[in-house]
Amino acid sequence: MSAFNSISTSFISSPSTPNPITEPKQLLTLSFPSSKLFTLSNPSLNFTIAARTGPLLPINAVTDDREVDTADETCDYDQEKASTTTESEGIENITASVSSDRLLNAAIVLGAGTLAITKLLTIDHDYWHGWTLYEVLRYAPEHNWIAYEDALRKNPVLAKMVISGFVYSLGDWIAQCYEGRPLFEFDRTRMFRSGLVGFTLHGSLSHYYYQFCEALFPFKDWWVVPAKVAFDQTVWAAVWNSIYYVVLGLLRLESPANIFDELKTTFWPMLTAGWKLWPFAHLITYGVIPLDQRLLWVDCVELIWVTILSTYSNEKSEVRMSEASVKAESSSSTDVFPKEE
Repeated sequence: MSAFNSISTSFISSPSTPNPITEPKQLLTLSFPSSKLFTLSNPSLNFTIAARTGPLLPINAVTDDREVDTADETCDYDQEKASTTTESEGIENITASVSSDRLLNAAIVLGAGTLAITKLLTIDHDYWHGWTLYEVLRYAPEHNWIAYEDALRKNPVLAKMVISGFVYSLGDWIAQCYEGRPLFEFDRTRMFRSGLVGFTLHGSLSHYYYQFCEALFPFKDWWVVPAKVAFDQTVWAAVWNSIYYVVLGLLRLESPANIFDELKTTFWPMLTAGWKLWPFAHLITYGVIPLDQRLLWVDCVELIWVTILSTYSNEKSEVRMSEASVKAESSSSTDVFPKEE
């Protein structure tokens, strides 16, 4: 019994066991040595915990990463929102531009048509006082024809230039509608180019060509008309088609090499295509129509031919431009991402 008491007394009074009442609580500290192991120090505990190999990340690093991810997501969202806004604004600008172009084209067409109809119907406005509407419509075609013949006598070249300019503009508009464009969404610049070629070149050159053709074949025999048609569809057709394509290419600001390539490509197909239309029309041109009226008749047929010419020429130009743009894009992408050797 005395032995048990002595063991109990020694255990209770052992300095290794602190008294929670008389002694203050000691802090639990962690030491992080440079080695792979660190110890947990406490007066009452003595053991070692194995540490994980590798760098120790602070606790607030997770919070920082989350903040960075949130900031990146916010930045991406803002960029996507800005891109969407820019695209919507671009679409709105394109729509507004198309609408304004459509309105301008409609104003041009309606204005030109109204002016032409007014001029044709009011040819007798100086002395139609008391006329009925039937009398106005009855005499308007006859008096307009008389006015046209007066203009031919006064200034034949200018009159024919105006007619050819109008026909070539109208023919290009018909060509654009035939290609699938809406009625009032035509390319004004393209139509202006075609009309300019008709006004400055076709009317004046055709006036002198028909006079030259009459001087070249001054005979009255039966073979004169077929000879004129053959000469027209070989020499004159080749000359005029070449002039048309070259001048249109220059007005489109194309390089001489591209113009020459287009001329080589289209020369023979367009010449042979004309043989399906013009020989029959020129039997009337050289066999029936008087010399001064030939260009008017030819310009009426030209509405069909200009549609073919304009469609063929602009299709070749658009194909060439698209190929050039594709080549430029491919070369730029090659420059940005060069091939690995």
